Amino acid sequence: MIIAIDGPAAAGKSTSAKLLAERLNFLYLDTGAMYRCIALSVLEHKIDIYDESSLKDFISSFKLELKTVDGSPDFLVNGSSVSKKIRTTSISKKVSEISAIPAIREYMVSLQRSFAKNSNCVVEGRDIGTVVFPEAEIKFFIIASVEVRAQRRKLELQNMGEKISLKKLRHDIKARDKYDSERSHSPLKKAINAIKIDTTKMNINEQVNYMISHVNLKK
Repeated sequence: MIIAIDGPAAAGKSTSAKLLAERLNFLYLDTGAMYRCIALSVLEHKIDIYDESSLKDFISSFKLELKTVDGSPDFLVNGSSVSKKIRTTSISKKVSEISAIPAIREYMVSLQRSFAKNSNCVVEGRDIGTVVFPEAEIKFFIIASVEVRAQRRKLELQNMGEKISLKKLRHDIKARDKYDSERSHSPLKKAINAIKIDTTKMNINEQVNYMISHVNLKK
């Protein structure tokens, strides 16, 4: 069974998807983290993503692996763990632009499908129910107010030692929503048959319990 979870940045996708996967004993696949991994590598190697030849060479040498360490997913790029390096504001600012490049998106979609192949899997991202797994048995689309999303992201960054104002975060979130929903390739949008969940006033257990109630109906 594939469970697709889509939605905008900081809406609560990753937290709820990870806990849902744990509760169901499913594989958890964070596709947003995958795009952050390739964004990190692009920035570190100063790749011109608009140079077709350079981008092709980069993709051919890029190797992404997913492992589980102490029950948590860990991404390795060319053999080195990067999970702690991909959540910075510098990556957040570039990941939408980089992930919108068709060649990168096509490569990553293929990789996402291979990671989830023959598995019970909770997959979260922005185009899972519409592009990556349109055949997913259950689809959720998670939203929340910009204010709540900014507060969640601020707490996440504080826990990593980064300081940023709520005003700046609100601006960044609105800008990313616009970019993600208006891009020509795989834009952020709710699948027709997805169940919409507004997490603005819900805690994590309420979110996951609500999801599980729908999963149980499909079993």
